[in-house]
Amino acid sequence: MAFVIEGGFEMSFTPGSNDTMLSEINVTPFVDVMLVLLVIFMVTAPLVQQQVDVDLPQTNTQKAVTLSDTDVVLVITKKKELLIERTSIPIKEFGPKIKAIFEKKQKKEIFLQADQSVPYGFVVKVMALLKQSGVDKMGMITDPENRAP
Repeated sequence: MAFVIEGGFEMSFTPGSNDTMLSEINVTPFVDVMLVLLVIFMVTAPLVQQQVDVDLPQTNTQKAVTLSDTDVVLVITKKKELLIERTSIPIKEFGPKIKAIFEKKQKKEIFLQADQSVPYGFVVKVMALLKQSGVDKMGMITDPENRAP
C-alpha cells in the first residue's frame, strides 16, 4: 500500500510488518570534539602554572638537583606564610598537615624554599616542626649566583 503526499513524496506501509524507528545517537562527532578539547587542555595546562614570588638566597653550588613531580616543596614567603603546592597552611596546623602528607609516603623528604628576608629563627622553627612531624631529609632551594638578577 502506497500513499502519495503533496509534493511528490511517497510513503509506503507494509501491512503486518514491525517497522520500528532507529533511535541511536551518533556519538562519533562528540568523541572527536572531546579528544580535541583534551589535547588543548593537555598542551595549555603546563603554561598556566602560577608561581609564588620568593626571593631566594644566592649561592655558588656546583651540583644542581632536579625536582620531580612527586617531591614536596615547602615555600616560606616574605610574610612568613607557609605554602605547600600553593596552598597556605597556618603555623598552628602545620605539624598535623605535614604528618598527614607524609604518613603514606616511603620517601620522607621535603625541599624548603624560603625567602631570604625571612628571619633565620622562623626558618629554624619550621625546620624543627618538620623534623617532629617525621620528615627525614630536608633540601634547601637556592638561586645560583650566576643566574641571579
